[in-house]
Amino acid sequence: MTVMTLAGAINAGLRRALERDPKVVLMGEDIGALGGVFRVTDTLQKDFGGARVIDTPLAESGIIGTAFGLALRGYRPVCEIQFDGFVYPAFDQIVSQVAKIHYRTEGKVRAPMTIRVPFGGGIGAVEHHSESPEAYFAHTPGLRVVTPSSPAEAYTMIQQAIADDDPVVFFEPKRRYWDRADVQPDAPPDLDLYRARIVRSGSDATVVAYGPMVATALAAAAQAETEGHSLEVVDLRSLSPVDFDAVEESVRRTGRLVVVHEAPVFAGLGAEIAARITERCFYQLESPVLRVGGFATPYPPAKLEKHYLPDPDRILDAVDRALAA
Repeated sequence: MTVMTLAGAINAGLRRALERDPKVVLMGEDIGALGGVFRVTDTLQKDFGGARVIDTPLAESGIIGTAFGLALRGYRPVCEIQFDGFVYPAFDQIVSQVAKIHYRTEGKVRAPMTIRVPFGGGIGAVEHHSESPEAYFAHTPGLRVVTPSSPAEAYTMIQQAIADDDPVVFFEPKRRYWDRADVQPDAPPDLDLYRARIVRSGSDATVVAYGPMVATALAAAAQAETEGHSLEVVDLRSLSPVDFDAVEESVRRTGRLVVVHEAPVFAGLGAEIAARITERCFYQLESPVLRVGGFATPYPPAKLEKHYLPDPDRILDAVDRALAA
């Protein structure tokens, strides 16, 4: 076991992918000598050269368009979008071209590329540097969308994403970049990239979260235990496809479900999960599925983000309402 930060685990996973496959190339703004704004790619250009770790111009559409062309020629490009709010200039390339090429060619052409996007809040950033745009991409057929919640998950999931023959949008919870935990570098992945994981067992209610909110959900579960309630926490990991079977199995045991994400509640991923689980578990649910998320406002200034982001108290309030129903 090696103790790593989540950022360091992604760096180690990228390094392993570069070592294993000469067709893997990294692309992004300031990812070379600087190592990226969060230093996720630190030392990789020094060790693998400027032809495989490429500093690009400040042009997100150009980064994705160039990577798409490389993917069509057999490479496995990994693009870094510096901040979540910067992905929108590349949105057309991603949803109109990258996502559709496999379907458009009747399965003859694939685009094995990974798009890394730091996302979410909690770091006191300025405007356009804290967003939760995952629902846009999860809504787009042809894209895989995943997010790790811990260093161990980040290390294996980035390698699995790069090895996938489909385009993967890899959302990295920037507020968790400096969280530390054990990572076993030589261990093979113990879970498919698109499977959810139960990170805490419980019996009274299921709390589903992903990315930055998993740690918050675990904190809420620990607090609930002191009050005599047992919460099961499910880390979704994959946002498209969603492992509904794992969520259903948990809800059939607990009878209640609370879905948590930083993105606004309206039309967020929680709405789809609530609808699907209500269909699947109608007779097992003891109360309506509840959602906890951001408010229907643009992401607020840094001084107000603590009021915007879900915290353990907001999760526990939803749990209390579910248990009282």
